[in-house]
Amino acid sequence: MSLAAVTELEALAERLRAHPSIRSKLGIGLAAAGLGLTSASPGRPGDDAAALPNGAGWDLLAGEGFIPGFVAADPWFAGWCGVMVNLSDIAAMGGRATAILDQIWAPSAEAARPLMQGLRDAAEAYGVPLAGGHTNFGAPALGLAVSVLGKADALITSFDARPGDLLIAAADPRGRYVNFDNFCAALDAPHARLRGDLALLPELAEAGLVRAGKDISQGGIIGTALMLGECSGVSIEIDLAALAPPPGIGAERWLRTFPSFGFLLAVAPRDSNAVCARFAARGIDANAIGRVTEGSAVTLADGQDRALFWDHAATPYLDLGGNHA
Repeated sequence: MSLAAVTELEALAERLRAHPSIRSKLGIGLAAAGLGLTSASPGRPGDDAAALPNGAGWDLLAGEGFIPGFVAADPWFAGWCGVMVNLSDIAAMGGRATAILDQIWAPSAEAARPLMQGLRDAAEAYGVPLAGGHTNFGAPALGLAVSVLGKADALITSFDARPGDLLIAAADPRGRYVNFDNFCAALDAPHARLRGDLALLPELAEAGLVRAGKDISQGGIIGTALMLGECSGVSIEIDLAALAPPPGIGAERWLRTFPSFGFLLAVAPRDSNAVCARFAARGIDANAIGRVTEGSAVTLADGQDRALFWDHAATPYLDLGGNHA
């Protein structure tokens, strides 16, 4: 390729590196430091959910707080997302959700009504019970946080990717952008399909087909790959030609998109076809978009050209310390 092409690849890496949704994750390390936590703490901060051994498997706990502007702009959808994103985090750990707890702040019960309806509608769609929480009707504005409990018999973590693994991206293409870079494939889906799709992750974990993985979060494929690489202490290379965005979506936007159903999985090459086939059987796109190698860099590849996105050893992203304790 020409020098201009290489320069464009580097420019793409720089635009992604500077994007607010990707840089927002830099706050995780600051929060953990304020609480005195590292990735060696109980529950292993850096994973999608806290996993606590219970003697037979693991109890899982995930939680999410929402930006006030997002809640105010669309309270019903915020309530729905409060359930959806947490259930995805539980599934990413190889778990099955058992209960939802909500924390709501509102000026009145009437103001909270659409927010609560979104929570109820999503809980019904996914078949996970709302088990109460905390509500304040004396707050100056709407606010929302949601927690989900779950259990896992076999665990998928962010800490076990190994050099030689393939990086598989699985995402439901049957959706649309709702706002910003949020690609939602859940709102029009049959309830049985939503539940069966999430069940794929614990089924893969219990079959021993996945080495490590993460839910694709607000940082998109590229930010999630960086978190996975840092937690596991490895390099990850992403092949732009292997990306499979839904029709009409460019590679750059897809790399930073938050899908309602999306996972990055580190899989031994011998298991990659079996993993992709299980997703394909449910209409979910899944293919190997890169590979795990030794080192600490996340890079973009385009043919023979390479561009560094981030070196997590030189500049920690999650900065949780104790990754390999």
